[in-house]
Amino acid sequence: MNKKLEHKIIAADVLIIGGGTAGCFAALTLSQNSSLSVVIAEKANIKRSGCLAAGVNAINAYIVKGRKPEDYVAYAQKDANGIVRKDLLLTAAQRFNSVTKAMEELGLVILKDEEGNYVTRGNRNIKINGENFKPLLARAVEEADRVTVLNQVNVTDLLVEENRVKGAIGFHISDEIVYEMRAKAVLVATGGAAGLYKPNNPGFSRHKMWYPPFNTGAGYAMGIRAGAEMTTFEMRFIALRCKDTIAPTGTIAQGVGAKQVNSKGEIYEEKYGITTSERVYGTVKENQSGNGPCYLRTSTMGEEKDEELLKAYLNMAPSQTLKWLESGKNPSEQDVEISGTEPYIVGGHTASGYWVNTNRETTIHGLYAAGDVAGGCPQKYVTGALAEGEIAAFDIISKGIKDNEVEHDFAFVHEKIREYETCLQEKNPVFSTEELEEAMQKVMDEYAGGISVHYQFNETQLSLAEEKISQIAALSEKLGASDMHELMFIYELKERLTVCKSVIAHLRNRRETRWHSFNENLDYPGLDKKYETYVNSRLAEGSIQIIYRDLVKEDFYEHKN
Repeated sequence: MNKKLEHKIIAADVLIIGGGTAGCFAALTLSQNSSLSVVIAEKANIKRSGCLAAGVNAINAYIVKGRKPEDYVAYAQKDANGIVRKDLLLTAAQRFNSVTKAMEELGLVILKDEEGNYVTRGNRNIKINGENFKPLLARAVEEADRVTVLNQVNVTDLLVEENRVKGAIGFHISDEIVYEMRAKAVLVATGGAAGLYKPNNPGFSRHKMWYPPFNTGAGYAMGIRAGAEMTTFEMRFIALRCKDTIAPTGTIAQGVGAKQVNSKGEIYEEKYGITTSERVYGTVKENQSGNGPCYLRTSTMGEEKDEELLKAYLNMAPSQTLKWLESGKNPSEQDVEISGTEPYIVGGHTASGYWVNTNRETTIHGLYAAGDVAGGCPQKYVTGALAEGEIAAFDIISKGIKDNEVEHDFAFVHEKIREYETCLQEKNPVFSTEELEEAMQKVMDEYAGGISVHYQFNETQLSLAEEKISQIAALSEKLGASDMHELMFIYELKERLTVCKSVIAHLRNRRETRWHSFNENLDYPGLDKKYETYVNSRLAEGSIQIIYRDLVKEDFYEHKN
């Protein structure tokens, strides 16, 4: 029997896809500074969704006393070996402190010293008690005027005509309802992409990873399919983490000044460098050289730091605190073993994402991107996501969209509804969604620079990856779902496969190794001045077109195409 889904049309001035940090703050900005109506479509529930779902113990992008936004730009530019958008970094950094203050006014606890100053951690960070960061944001959104939240709505596609966004379409993951959401401006704030590569831990523990496993690259995928220009997907992010627990290492490295050492006790970070990618690369090389395991040396710190670390991780990654307790040894009595994660595509740490102008508008008119889904602005973290949501919101307000009505019968919507319904028909597919996902991760791991090959790849491997991912994508068209929740899994797989294809294309077209481990190209192991450029891409007529763009040097950038 064919399944028939209910079709609901929802109209608003602004549609925000993704109710995480950037999406919520954009909604608050729109509510407080305009009379525009706003709809947030969130796959989970905004109270505990996005990268901040479990909380965070520091603001990692803040202009501390004695520093200025330009200093932050210089740091991020050096860490990314020059491939950044300085206009995006500067406009974000100029707002780091003001958006932090806004969060404090919402109730965020920021640690202060006896003189009332924020407690710093390093040159760019301040300490917070951030377990309730996301609930504070969510509560403010729920109380905001003219903001409607649609929880449990999985958006799959943008509605675009003549390179102008008109809304989006998706479905409820519990109820048999399709939502056609019409809007005059759309902000994509869905986060980056996890689960493309085989993860550190297998089986039951496979979701114990650095980046949220529910962030599937949906925002990237819907933009790619709609013809938006993307940038720097070849600058993958690999996090250096506490082994097994995949807990953060920055709290140890910056909080107590622990050095990276090999099994011989040698401090190797001085040998390879201390940029984000070099910290991972050094760990990989030491293990390859037979000098592993590698550690963060906490055994030389004082016992007075033990309680500080145990509490810090209990507030952010409790599995690490439990591991210490289980071992019967405090951090000062043992070093912490470290390893790299599988690669992710995430614009909050690297420069991957939508190609946007300074106001965060993409190459599709009326379509904006903020947070991890927006490219060109690495090391922006939580405050950068807040800042970009605010920047996009103010630009939407400035466009005066209120009088532009969106009334249209989209043929694409009806095609998409039939596609959903076809997946829900009773059938016995040869493969399950989970089996194809595992196949995808195995291909990316072995042929596109995953953990098993030490993050390295060559042209032949990438060609095989492209061929095999295309085969899996073809098989994904024959998957079946018994309910709306399983339907979501099918579209999450399709999103990941779409992103995989773009990642492979980008890795093939930066023919150098600019960031060790992040893009370790064995055919082109050195730097090449020819590639002091952005590697961008756009899907046109079914194929990915690569676009090389000159580095943006001006303070304000507008799309020229």
